[in-house]
Amino acid sequence: MTDVTSATPPTLHPLLADRWSPRAYDIAHELDEAALHSVLEAARWAPSAVNRQPWRFLVGRRGDATFKGVYDALMPGNQLWAGSASALVVGLAATVDAEGAPLRHAPYELGLSVAQLTLQAHALGLHVHQMAGFSDEALLAQFDVPAGYEAFIVLAIGRMGDPEGLPEALRARELAPRERMPLPQIAFSGSWGTPAVG
Repeated sequence: MTDVTSATPPTLHPLLADRWSPRAYDIAHELDEAALHSVLEAARWAPSAVNRQPWRFLVGRRGDATFKGVYDALMPGNQLWAGSASALVVGLAATVDAEGAPLRHAPYELGLSVAQLTLQAHALGLHVHQMAGFSDEALLAQFDVPAGYEAFIVLAIGRMGDPEGLPEALRARELAPRERMPLPQIAFSGSWGTPAVG
């Protein structure tokens, strides 16, 4: 298996340095109740403006009807591998408050919640792959999601499997080194484009 941390700065905490998003999942692994409860608790305790907590989750474990409904809403490219995950979880956020006013920061808060879920999963020896390739219309209809909520992300959660079981094109992506843009390209100070750090 490729060392995905080879390009990760050693100053990062191991939970961050070792985190990555595999497509190869162990189809024999089952997500038990304790682990599921743990990752959802991590999501629940994310920061939230005025404590609105606008995030919601649809949770399916492999073999149940929710998992199948989420899987069926995925784009074909994601269906190639996501069925081996132990769980598929949809992240949704409220788009308006009780008075109908827009909640423009709700997707950001959902992102914070998902980030905490992801790190808690990694602390338990699990991996999370986040997907934007799905039909939100299919999800909203399948699960009778009330008006005012939008599906933003689907998470595959499970134990890492053997990349040799993936189709060739996906296997190449699975084994490629993890990369990010260098800090001077994303963090500025003084004026746009002036690096904040060397």
